[in-house]
Amino acid sequence: MRIDLHAHSTASDGTDTPAELVRNAAAAGLDVVALTDHDTTRGYAEAIAALPAGLTLVTGAELSCRVDGVPMHMLAYLFDPEEPALLAERELVRDDRVPRAKGMVARLNELGVPVTWEQVERIAGGGSVGRPHVATALVELGVVPTVSDAFTEDWLADGGRVFVEKHETDPFEAIRLVKAAGGVTVFAHPAAGKRGRTVPESAIAEMAAAGLDGIEVDHMDHDEETRARLRGLAKELGLLTTGSSDYHGSRKTCVLGEYVTDPEVYGEITRRATGAFPVPGTGGA
Repeated sequence: MRIDLHAHSTASDGTDTPAELVRNAAAAGLDVVALTDHDTTRGYAEAIAALPAGLTLVTGAELSCRVDGVPMHMLAYLFDPEEPALLAERELVRDDRVPRAKGMVARLNELGVPVTWEQVERIAGGGSVGRPHVATALVELGVVPTVSDAFTEDWLADGGRVFVEKHETDPFEAIRLVKAAGGVTVFAHPAAGKRGRTVPESAIAEMAAAGLDGIEVDHMDHDEETRARLRGLAKELGLLTTGSSDYHGSRKTCVLGEYVTDPEVYGEITRRATGAFPVPGTGGA
């Protein structure tokens, strides 16, 4: 089985619609793909309706968190999307994305960059707006050559010239909320240092004690040495290890199935989940 547990659609900052995502996942030879848009479950219905035969969909989300001033992302799988407390927290984070993005546009304008909110809104296309949409606007204007080049201290990186903070969930609260909604939690790309500061291993140990299920090890932002270190940490802490592409369509260079999760780990994730279950494809529209 080929299992990719981290992919995004236009419901957040990917460029594939949810329907296109599942069709592309099947074309890439995947058996299982997880839809993990940022702080939203809006893509579920479209993805399920289009799910090709032979492909299983894992419903999830990537939750925006912060611990001791360091931003981090928590992948949540197979939770009940209507559970009130987790739903309210996701909406709080998502609703804060718009004023944050508008704040970044204002700071860019102060620097003489003619980005407009209408441009960013068009790029987001109704999805959960985020920094990648602002970065795409900078690419369109020729300010930077690629989206990745916008995530520097000169521009959008944490602490950068135009960075604006948003509401982010305490990861221990995220673990509690996801567990209460019957879901499973995996710390996304925990050692992706090129994105900025990373969470110390001592904090990961505290999260493991609080119920964290796993860490994402095989990821494009982790080199071989880092992956080996994370595997050792996961073994020490009794955590599951996953592999995923973190696919965003054409917005990033990664491709579906670039990294995958061991079928035994996937089986354990599905065994632990009680809020929702994987959806087998029967031939979508």
